Amino acid sequence: MHDLARRMLRDAHEAEDVAQHAFLNAYRALERFDLERPFLHWLLRITSNLCIDQLRKRRFNAFSIDDEENNWLDPSDPEKGPDVLISEREKQEQVQMLLDKLSPKDRAAVVMRYWYEYSYEEIAQELSLTVSSVKSRLHRSRRELAGQWMTMQTKIAEQTNAERMRHESPAF
Repeated sequence: MHDLARRMLRDAHEAEDVAQHAFLNAYRALERFDLERPFLHWLLRITSNLCIDQLRKRRFNAFSIDDEENNWLDPSDPEKGPDVLISEREKQEQVQMLLDKLSPKDRAAVVMRYWYEYSYEEIAQELSLTVSSVKSRLHRSRRELAGQWMTMQTKIAEQTNAERMRHESPAF
């Protein structure tokens, strides 16, 4: 729950608050829990709904790249060299920046599908959508993310080439 909230909200303190509220809300609504359904899914649905509500309350997303509490990366592999770790971290930060541009429901659907491997039916149930709506949102989000990724990578390559050319000798 905390991990889902942290990925959606990108703020460790808010994620802790949302996780606590989710447990509290689940406890208060325990008599309405359907025993035929998985408890974890019900709890994650409560969490994702609280995250979406929290995101709606925000007028804009602001976070500091220097803020260590927003470190959403998995623990690094000690076998990888520093250059690989830095490259992976940069790519993960770029992906997170692109995810931040999605609407809260689209972001929740993407996170549930690709981080938590929810089925379309489970996502539809958790976000109160139809299965076709989930598929449509995911398709649209993937296209949007892919287009933005390509644009971002092109800009990075252009900046890298411009920087390199500034430092090269005109004789070569």
